Formats: sequence, structure tokens, C-alpha cells
Amino acid sequence: MRIIRLYEKNTDEKMLEYIVNALKDGAVIIYPTDSVYAMGCDALNVRAVEKICNLKGVNPNKSNLSIIGADLSSLSKYVKINDTHYKILRKNLPGPFTFILPTANSLPKLYKNRKCVGIRIPNNTIPVKIAEILGNPLLTTSLKCDINEEEYYTNPELIAEAYDGIVDIVIDGGIGESNVSAVIDCTSDVPEIIREGIIEPIL
Repeated sequence: MRIIRLYEKNTDEKMLEYIVNALKDGAVIIYPTDSVYAMGCDALNVRAVEKICNLKGVNPNKSNLSIIGADLSSLSKYVKINDTHYKILRKNLPGPFTFILPTANSLPKLYKNRKCVGIRIPNNTIPVKIAEILGNPLLTTSLKCDINEEEYYTNPELIAEAYDGIVDIVIDGGIGESNVSAVIDCTSDVPEIIREGIIEPIL
């Protein structure tokens, strides 16, 4: 496992390229967001997605999956967004929110049985730039579900200690937040907050 220090306001382009190349090879990484630290991989790399699901002990066909994109344009081919929901997304993103939307046909077979998927555009340049350079979304899952002690999902040094030998790269972006993103279900006409987060969304 490699630990890479990145600064949100001054990211190292060579290190970003290194991370992206690792993702293309199927790496699983841990990175900062605008809420808690998260684990992710190239969302279109089926083997990497299966690895994360195995690590989490979840069935990818039944569990909630979320993806991070660089912007709404890059995510729009993976989900169906109507005009009403698009206006809500524009008001809130980038930000600490996960919006659940109906899936489109561009996701791999692993997602085919799923009717919906969560999308994220964090207000943190590190995962957004990684997704932008990769050209694919990142599958993302927060660490808070895995670890009970706050320091082990907010402190990158302790995160690296806990996940040594489990993931390929831990990106140290400083101390993370202790709250997860809010989750908003947009699969019906009226959006519904199904998980409270660090900030309340504008609906």
C-alpha cells in the first residue's frame, strides 16, 4: 500500500496521474471527500467493483452503489435526470450530497439489475480531479460504515494503519469530516431525504 499526500488547493499532477494509472489497473483507493473519507475504484472496472463489494461484504446487485463524477455532464450518461431533478442537482452540487437516480444503460453489466444508483460531486477537488483525468466515474463508499471509532475514518494516518494490506493507495488530504453525506432519493417526482448528512440540501 502507498500513502500519497495531496493538497486540495495545490494537487500534484504527477501523483494524480499515478493514481489514475493505478485505478485503470484495478486499484482500490481511499481518498478525502467533503464529508468522511471514502473507498473507491474505477466504477467501470468490474473486478475492482467486485473487490470493494467483497471488502464491504455486500452484494453489488442488491446493495446501494454510488459513483463520483467530475461534473453533471459526465454523470448524465449513467443516470436519468429529468428537468426538475436537474435544477435540484444544480443548486446543491458540488456538495456533500448523494442523489439517488434511475440508472441509464451506460453502466457495466454489474449494475444492470439495479434500477437506481447514487451520484456524488464532492466539494473537494481531489476525487473530482481523479474522476476527470480517469474519464470514468469512481465507485464510492464511505468508511464510516466500516469503522466505529471516529479517528479511524477522519485521520488518514490511522486510516492507512487500519487498511494496510487491504487497499492499494491511501490519499492523505488532511483530517476529514466526521459526518457522512446526505442521501436524497430522486427516483420519484418528489425528492425525499433518506439520510441526514453534514448539510441539509436545498430542495
